[in-house]
Amino acid sequence: MAYKRVAQLRTYEQFSEYCEAVGADLPVDPLAERGAESPLARAYRYRDRDLSNRFAILPMEGWDGTAEGEPSPLTRRRWQRFGRSGAKLIWGGEAVAVRHDGRANARQLVINDRTAASLADLRCELLEAHVEQFGAADDLYVGLQLTHSGRFCRPNGPALEPLVLYRHPILDKKFQLDDDDCVMSDEDVGRLIADFGRAAALAQGAGYNFVDIKHCHGYLGHEFLSAVDRRGKYGGSFENRTRFLRDTVKLIRAVAPGLDIGLRLSAVDWIPFRPGTDRIGEPSPYSSERYPYAFGGDGTGIGIDLAEPVRFLELLRTLDIQLVCITAGSPYYNFHIQRPAVFPPSDGYLLPEDPLVGVARQIKITAELKAAFPDLTIVGSGYSYLQDWLPNVAQATVREDMTDFVGLGRMALSYPELPADLLAGRPAQRKRICRTFSDCTTAPRNGMVSGCYPLDEFYKSRDEYERLMAIKKETTP
Repeated sequence: MAYKRVAQLRTYEQFSEYCEAVGADLPVDPLAERGAESPLARAYRYRDRDLSNRFAILPMEGWDGTAEGEPSPLTRRRWQRFGRSGAKLIWGGEAVAVRHDGRANARQLVINDRTAASLADLRCELLEAHVEQFGAADDLYVGLQLTHSGRFCRPNGPALEPLVLYRHPILDKKFQLDDDDCVMSDEDVGRLIADFGRAAALAQGAGYNFVDIKHCHGYLGHEFLSAVDRRGKYGGSFENRTRFLRDTVKLIRAVAPGLDIGLRLSAVDWIPFRPGTDRIGEPSPYSSERYPYAFGGDGTGIGIDLAEPVRFLELLRTLDIQLVCITAGSPYYNFHIQRPAVFPPSDGYLLPEDPLVGVARQIKITAELKAAFPDLTIVGSGYSYLQDWLPNVAQATVREDMTDFVGLGRMALSYPELPADLLAGRPAQRKRICRTFSDCTTAPRNGMVSGCYPLDEFYKSRDEYERLMAIKKETTP
């Protein structure tokens, strides 16, 4: 069927009826309350501080750092806009590699002795922007997401330079990995844990409230969770597949005492998808009856089993990790369950489902985990595709205790002040609402910086705009 665009669904009845028609079981309030009366304006007590609303800014990379891994003026502009958003939880700012070979691109930020001071300045600029807009920043909680990109490392240019935990029967072919040289040994993993420890200590010195040990989207932390046939102490059993996390947390507690730790988790993964003959996404062929490499999957490749994710959150509780951000899948091989959008990136596939179904799936998974762990602080993802109806659904999920915070990703690129406008009782600026054109993904995958080229005049005026439009014209069926 032809999927309607959310912007066409102008009334509550139209939106609700369409959701029912496509099978998107979403909580939605008929009216989005504005100002102090909104559930999104309720304060949240986290450890020893009150965060005065329920919005979070999710990690949004710009592929725009310097060659050395320091923030550029583009990076600083983005973080200042995060500060002016009004959100009180800044989840990791963006993914920062713990060492050079772990960069997802040659312009990703890196944290080391050379760059730490500039990352401290980046945080200060965010806080200053918040103070300028709202008068104070004592209720702002800012983290730094620490990562190694694993299978998706491109530290020196467009060529993949992967470091993996095991040979994957589908992804190896998809990304042309044809030898064992890039498989990390247990000793390699031990050195990486030490790098995470050093990075965390530097982040603490730079003033960040917490670090996120990234376990999502197919990057290395996430790959540990699916390393079911890896030999050695980091693969096979659940205990072994979570050893990297446990050892990393233990080291961070030792070298950065008092630093808070959070974790962003792809709580569910599916088999990699590929374009079918009609370019509609379909599961990649797999020779065995059971697909074992999807953490949170049921073995079919396209189903869900939350038994291991529940065990994982139980482990986080024992490690005194309270901050958990829930996401799903990977932008590299099943983007439609991770980042629902009606317009796929240039190297993607056409949608096998209405994106609202993907949003509903993520909200449902998050709600089930929140119900199982009411003591954890849960941040939800996948809301940007809701567009004009984001306030109504976000309000309902917080009101019904389906999540503690509503995370904004792509929306924070086109319209970072959406939380501030809603919480101040101002009407939303419809011309700035993210319509999920996927340009912020297509651009970096073609060697350009990321940003909202359609709606942010700053990026529309850059030289990359015409090049991006030409690439989209060539790749649009």
